[in-house]
Amino acid sequence: MTKVKAAITAVNGYVPEDKLTNADLEKIVDTNDEWIRSRTGIEERRILKDPTRASSDLGAAAVKGLLEKSNTAPEDIDMVICATATPDHLFPSTANIISDKCGIKNAWSYDIMAACSGFLYALTTASQFIETGKYKKIIVVGADKMSSIVDYEDRTTCIIFGDGAGAVLLEPNEDGEGILDSVLKSDGSGRAFLHQKAGGSLNPASVQTVQNRDHFIFQEGRTVFKFAVSKMADVSAEIMQRNELSSEDVDWLVPHQANLRIIDATARRMNLDPSKVMINIQKYGNTTNGTIPLCLWEWENKLKKGNNLVLAAFGGGFTWGALYLKWAYDAK
Repeated sequence: MTKVKAAITAVNGYVPEDKLTNADLEKIVDTNDEWIRSRTGIEERRILKDPTRASSDLGAAAVKGLLEKSNTAPEDIDMVICATATPDHLFPSTANIISDKCGIKNAWSYDIMAACSGFLYALTTASQFIETGKYKKIIVVGADKMSSIVDYEDRTTCIIFGDGAGAVLLEPNEDGEGILDSVLKSDGSGRAFLHQKAGGSLNPASVQTVQNRDHFIFQEGRTVFKFAVSKMADVSAEIMQRNELSSEDVDWLVPHQANLRIIDATARRMNLDPSKVMINIQKYGNTTNGTIPLCLWEWENKLKKGNNLVLAAFGGGFTWGALYLKWAYDAK
């Protein structure tokens, strides 16, 4: 009897309409288009400007589209997991709010916070619930309004991040397709180099934390870059070795869109031709938990049933990981 696997059966994405280009940033901070593109590969990013809208609105837009295109009724969803670094509130979870906004009434839902690796953590977690046989339809959504925690006076971070969301539907598969393996890692000592200083129980919000600009992203760029290049490439090579995959066997690398140089280093370590690497960082920047599902959404029409995909990510914390899946359908 074939073991049940969790397969992605539909994918959808959403990005806000408003664009923040490199030319726009030149007017805000001391930077320029060539400097940004040469270091990150980013040309523009999308920003959710409406102050009354949050990560749940990005996620809900992605999920509503997912339900529609997969012809799935909201009441048929068993579970929703939201990966986010920018929750609407510390509680309730953003997944609860997304479910409410989408009319999903029969599911239980919660958030996973693992910075930019959160979507992979959530996919792996959700797959276990499918494999038990108890759950049939699970939505995993990655959504972040990064503009809400970006300091637009800090040229080292404001050039990187954008807003966006993507969602996938997971269902049981007994034909050999689906999520086949994952390698997930973390190292809490990395928190010193990439974190949000205030807003949690260690440094609750106060007049002082706001005046000190402690609610924005802090990143020690060189250390993060070196660690990310090494670890994201290492874990991608590891998952290929564990599953006896050659570079010819891998049809697509779906990398977290943090930095073009990190993506290139990972592809080289895997000995992959650039034509097999999904890249949209130039359009959206780093949308944190939204990057990988947004790639799947944009490349959906190029994906074929049986394609071997390696998903890889690195995030603050530090967290990192890779996931191997076999694509389950040809796009309609």
